[in-house]
Amino acid sequence: MRPAIGLAVGRGTGPEVAEVFERVLGALTAGHPHGVAIERSPRLYHSYFSLRAERDVDRIRALTAQDADHYERFCRTLAARGTRAVFRTAVNAQSLYLVRQRLRSVKVDLLTGAGRSLLLIRDQAQGFYTGDNRHTPGEVTRTMTFSREITEAVVTYALRRARHEWPDGRLDRIVMAYKFHLLDGALDAWGDELADRLGIRVDLFQPDTVNRNLITHGLPDRTLIVAGNEWADIMHVVLLDRFGSGRQENRCAENVCLDAGPAGLVEYQTVHGSADDLAGKDLVNPVATIRAAARVAERHAGCPGAVRATERALRTLDERGVRTPDLGGRHSTTTVVDALLDLLDGPPADGTPRDDALVGGP
Repeated sequence: MRPAIGLAVGRGTGPEVAEVFERVLGALTAGHPHGVAIERSPRLYHSYFSLRAERDVDRIRALTAQDADHYERFCRTLAARGTRAVFRTAVNAQSLYLVRQRLRSVKVDLLTGAGRSLLLIRDQAQGFYTGDNRHTPGEVTRTMTFSREITEAVVTYALRRARHEWPDGRLDRIVMAYKFHLLDGALDAWGDELADRLGIRVDLFQPDTVNRNLITHGLPDRTLIVAGNEWADIMHVVLLDRFGSGRQENRCAENVCLDAGPAGLVEYQTVHGSADDLAGKDLVNPVATIRAAARVAERHAGCPGAVRATERALRTLDERGVRTPDLGGRHSTTTVVDALLDLLDGPPADGTPRDDALVGGP
């Protein structure tokens, strides 16, 4: 069968990022006997900054809802056709979290470094990020919901994913980081019920307690954290620093749908934002997009070894100083991607690396 991959593009640097994804995915899957089909959403979704240009709250609310409705339909349609993966460039967060609430999505990031690993599962299906706004003159009221059903679905998935990542079964507990003191003891009770049902220790902590433990003791190997999106979003860069997993702007992440309709659909994204100020300048950092393309190629397009080969090529580029300006280099997006594709193709017959001339920048 010919694998199909979804592609959703936002404004700002979205079109440039999408082009990087298509080029790298095409190179990595060139040997696939049937090729790979890209199913691109027909809508160009707003970024936060393109919406702000509207300068009217009602207009912004309407466009936000339209983007969310369209992207939700796109994801559900892909899943109904059997497509298992979609790559999305950065879009307006409010539209995005409306979709994540409806699809009951969790964000998954496995952080590794210094012989330790941390699996972070961000609960994107409930809480402040998924709230609704009600506007009255001079005031915005935001309401949100937590539910036992969603909490159970998120924690159950987290445990299943942890056992996949660590198949020898060595997992002692789940750490939950939520502002549970604001929920009248409900989340405590749900956690106790889950611990009994799943047969594993579940520790519910306030985010500041998790932070203190992190500073004082570090985190032991094979830590599984299920966290409210509010804390996990802010702390992601700190956890990356603690676990030696590289810079946030170089990472891609995956969002897994838990809703019954599109269940199993995985959305890949860069961690960096839309970078509207760089649009059209050919300077956006392509590393996270390259990594996303490699994951999609290996996991969803039948190309084993794609991630390993891509990481090896990225290390070589870094050693040679082939980087965009945000990483201290002097190279354009296109130059970095061209150099990477040359490395993936391999050296020419005489053994001379094709990208030696790139060292030091153009």
